[in-house]
Amino acid sequence: MTPADSPVTIGPHALPNRVILAPMAGVTDRPFRQLCRRLGAGWVVGEMVTSDPSLWNTRKSRQRMDHRGEPAPRVVQIAGGDAAMLAEAARLNADLGAEVIDINMGCPAKKICRKAAGSALMRDERLVANIVNAVVAAVDVPVTLKIRTGWCAESRNAVRVARIAEDAGIQALAVHGRHRQQRYAGVAEYDTIAEVKSRVNLPVFANGDITGPEKAAQVLDYTDADALMIGRGAQGNPWIFEQINHYLARGTHLPPPTLAQRHRVLGEHLSELHGFYGEVMGVRIARKHLGWYLEADSRFTPAQQRILKQQFNALDTPSAQFDWLLPVMAPDAAERLSAKERHAA
Repeated sequence: MTPADSPVTIGPHALPNRVILAPMAGVTDRPFRQLCRRLGAGWVVGEMVTSDPSLWNTRKSRQRMDHRGEPAPRVVQIAGGDAAMLAEAARLNADLGAEVIDINMGCPAKKICRKAAGSALMRDERLVANIVNAVVAAVDVPVTLKIRTGWCAESRNAVRVARIAEDAGIQALAVHGRHRQQRYAGVAEYDTIAEVKSRVNLPVFANGDITGPEKAAQVLDYTDADALMIGRGAQGNPWIFEQINHYLARGTHLPPPTLAQRHRVLGEHLSELHGFYGEVMGVRIARKHLGWYLEADSRFTPAQQRILKQQFNALDTPSAQFDWLLPVMAPDAAERLSAKERHAA
């Protein structure tokens, strides 16, 4: 692992810390990326964008490509299965201001893999080589790559793919500790990530099931990775970045966010979602994020979380969502909800 006093660098960019927000389609939009940056993420990657420019005029693609107001570096992830098209997409995104291009070879979604993109690419190492060489040659900005351990348990070829990537000039590699057929089930394994790190001389980011400070430290120690990439562990818990940074630096835990801090962050997040997507879509998008925040809130039982989600999902205006938030963030919210449950029984 890179020494603690030596920053990880990707081209001209030095990471301020070793905790990275993973790209997640439908999750890591601009409001969430900005929030995670404010709460300690040293590097964030945008939602994957199709390599087919003819599809970039859709509302979804325009929003995924919107990085206004974000601090550098702007990292754009592209997905596809055609080397020439990916190279052209990289050039166009660089022309639009992308400062790093990330290639997606890790997405396990059926609709992506059916198009021989995402993690399906790992079944064809020759195509992997064609893609990484074409994209690196197409742009002057750094190119990074995200992969899985392989397509299935019998074909864990992450080390070979990593060597192909390094030979092509890829400047950093993120490895999710699952093969494609696992999707997000089971548990991540870190032996493959450790082996990849031992076989290449480029920064390696460990990804998969990193949900807290102790696990973060264990994964760094076990894999010798240069940094950690946090995905689902940040959903509903954007404080995970500052918590991990603090633990890695000092070996002690930050206190959990207070109710006042949670209320402030949730309010900011809702406001940014409403502003980014517009009131109608913003209200809808806010529902899934609020659900994740509730799941991460230990004050409430799973049954209470379901009640609160139902309440919030029935709201259809920004003002109603803000009004709902205040009493839920009150110190006695769980007790009041329990009293209502007992009364209803």
